[in-house]
Amino acid sequence: MVDGTETFILAQARAGNRDAFRTLVDRHSRAVFRVAYRVTGNEQDAEDVVQETFLKAYAELPRFEARSGLGTWLHRIAANCAIDLLRKRPRKTISHDDQDAAPLVQRLASPEAGPERQAQGRELRARVQTAMADLTPLERAAFTLRHLEQQPIDAIAEALGQNPAATRHSIFRAVAKMRRALKPLMRT
Repeated sequence: MVDGTETFILAQARAGNRDAFRTLVDRHSRAVFRVAYRVTGNEQDAEDVVQETFLKAYAELPRFEARSGLGTWLHRIAANCAIDLLRKRPRKTISHDDQDAAPLVQRLASPEAGPERQAQGRELRARVQTAMADLTPLERAAFTLRHLEQQPIDAIAEALGQNPAATRHSIFRAVAKMRRALKPLMRT
């Protein structure tokens, strides 16, 4: 749900106050960018998705019913915009910025590690990026929202416009594909 201050700002934005909408953008743009980047895997694409998300949100603001939080609604728009962007291009062209790898990869490869560990980290980062690129846009969004954004299944289902069972299945397929892709790196 939306807190009291945000409710007031939201009401002002609905009434056409552009400064109030700018405040909402300022409050939520980092979280929207994080979702967009994790789904697209590319900073430029993520920036485009953020811009598209807030353009759509502004246009649809009068219809926002506040049954869920504003952040959840914006996540849904961002995830859908990112999926649409990914569907418009061939799957293998998804690229990841080497210096801005996903936080999951950053946690797996420490920057203070020795040369051998750094080489293993680079190999792991490349495998994770390739595995993420091989997911369908829907699987990628579901996986990202669940495992990187720590969203509950119901929120992901709402964001992706699916029922919870279909969402669980999308996440399951994504995890299975990730496991298969990363299995050669796993030690027994």
